[in-house]
Amino acid sequence: MLREALGSLELSDVPLASVTGRLVGASGLLLESVGCPLQTGQRCLIETAGGSWLQAQVVGFKREVSYLMPFKQPVGLATGARVKPAPEQGQLMIGPSWLGRIVNGLGEPLDGKGRLGGSHPLAEHPPRINPLRKHPVDTPLDVGVRAINATLTIGRGQRVGLFAGSGVGKSVLLGMITRHTEADVVVVGLIGERGREVREFVEHALGEAGLAKAVLVVAPADESPLMRLKATELCHAIAAHYRDEGQNVLLLVDSLTRYAMARREVALALGEPPATRGYPPSVFGLLPALAESAGNGEGEGSMSAIYTVLAEGDDQQDPVVDTARAILDGHIVLSRELAERGHYPAIDIGRSVSRCMGQVAPRPVREHARALRGLWARYHEVRALIPLGGYVAGADAQTDRAVSAMPAIDALLCQDAGEAGSLDASWQAMAQLVGA
Repeated sequence: MLREALGSLELSDVPLASVTGRLVGASGLLLESVGCPLQTGQRCLIETAGGSWLQAQVVGFKREVSYLMPFKQPVGLATGARVKPAPEQGQLMIGPSWLGRIVNGLGEPLDGKGRLGGSHPLAEHPPRINPLRKHPVDTPLDVGVRAINATLTIGRGQRVGLFAGSGVGKSVLLGMITRHTEADVVVVGLIGERGREVREFVEHALGEAGLAKAVLVVAPADESPLMRLKATELCHAIAAHYRDEGQNVLLLVDSLTRYAMARREVALALGEPPATRGYPPSVFGLLPALAESAGNGEGEGSMSAIYTVLAEGDDQQDPVVDTARAILDGHIVLSRELAERGHYPAIDIGRSVSRCMGQVAPRPVREHARALRGLWARYHEVRALIPLGGYVAGADAQTDRAVSAMPAIDALLCQDAGEAGSLDASWQAMAQLVGA
């Protein structure tokens, strides 16, 4: 049998040599290699002092030097180490077996439940869709949060950002949306966050029932920036796959800011000049491309996306915050002042907006929401004067109404993390409040 197999081989099929390069430099996470032609985006292997091989990717080149970045922390590298192209592994295959699983940015399982498989090839990058063929956002999405359902109604296929500083409740609100939103598949990307939050999210936000219809892509803060980039792109590709199969998908990414920071690390390591607060221009080119890969496709499936965006120092003019506000279909601002007063979720409805509410909510609901926001704004104009005695009842009827209605407004907008507020019930409660 061996003789028959060898007899079928041609001499031209036998490789005469294996081309390898050499590692000539290492600065932080950026490695330099010469002697082997490599393409940008190509994966390669670097020999370590212990005899193992470290996987990396080509992120750039200059003359004969190729710049590599490893997927994992580089340990045991030495000058002159061998560098060779990684063997072709083919595309990832995806199928129903991915549901209920936790993977890293390369699609490798992290949950110890065995290998993943499927019958459909998974694109390495999210597919681009002709904007004229995208299915419009015309159906409301029940997220189970009264403040959003009532005053910031979002639709299936909409892309929304949760904007807040650290410690204001983004992750808790994201968990509420995850538990209560009606979706066939939930794809979660935990990008650059604390490692302990992964298990907490699985056990408290998803639970067994939620995990059964979810796929988690995890790249904690201690992962390399390249792995964080890969994880963000992978969760978009997974969500797009299930969307194109005709399912209603909810994509959650925590956080978009960590993705931008990872891209900044790669770009600065390659020598790209910083532009706005240390962010190179390429960051603001990649963010719109990523956001445009979310949303609805050409078929009947939908892909609703919610991104958390970290406003460092509660600065709503941070460049990433400002860019995300411009490219997404709505922004929900969480206020530290509300959080300090015990108002949870700390959604500032006066500074938040849903750009698709006009397409998915009936006209009476939009009118009620406008009236509620007006009462909210009028009350906050005089709130600081009330404890000082500067507000006198009877001077303005609209202000009097706002002050008297504020306890009921707070009761509508505040919600316990384990409580669900359905879309119809939220609309009805808002109608009763503003009509009173």
